Amino acid sequence: MRATGDRLAIYLPVILMGLLALGTYWLASNTPTFFGASDAQKTPTHDPDYFMRGFSVKTYDPTGRLKSEIFGTEARHYPDTDTLEIDQVRIRSYDEKGAVTVATARKGISNGDGSEAQLMGDAVVVRDALPDTNTPRMEFRGEFLHVFVNTERVKSHLPVTLIRGTDRFIADQMDYDNLDRVMDLRGRVRGVLMPQGRKPAP
Repeated sequence: MRATGDRLAIYLPVILMGLLALGTYWLASNTPTFFGASDAQKTPTHDPDYFMRGFSVKTYDPTGRLKSEIFGTEARHYPDTDTLEIDQVRIRSYDEKGAVTVATARKGISNGDGSEAQLMGDAVVVRDALPDTNTPRMEFRGEFLHVFVNTERVKSHLPVTLIRGTDRFIADQMDYDNLDRVMDLRGRVRGVLMPQGRKPAP
């Protein structure tokens, strides 16, 4: 009996440590944690994380050339989509040749780098004429215009009016690619083509 007791005394600390480890594991497994709540707070939600009023945001290319400027009366940034929602938006973009395109609307949604903007409410996009290439002034009007600055495209799934120099087109939908000089008008399309040198009737 004494020998048996001595053996138990030798292994007792090991047994107690094992039981303590099992108890700790069980306690950790069955104790509610707050990690989920903390993670939920860190997950971006569609709530603005900052506001701007009477602001101007500029973006540049890697060489330092000014690519675009965004102005507005108020803006709200949404972290989950990294978008900027702007009231009374005004955007000026510059291509590599220095040509200026100006876009305005009652509301606009711009992505993080300013390369894409959705214009809503009295949306107007105007591109200056390029005399060196005989490219006339371009103007787009509609309740919704989707502008892609880098690829120089303007799209809309709603009715639009396109004015190119003295010519005027109206369509239910539009996809205009300035780089390829392709204008895709869909739905009910109407156009007025004016002879060169003649101005349209007021």
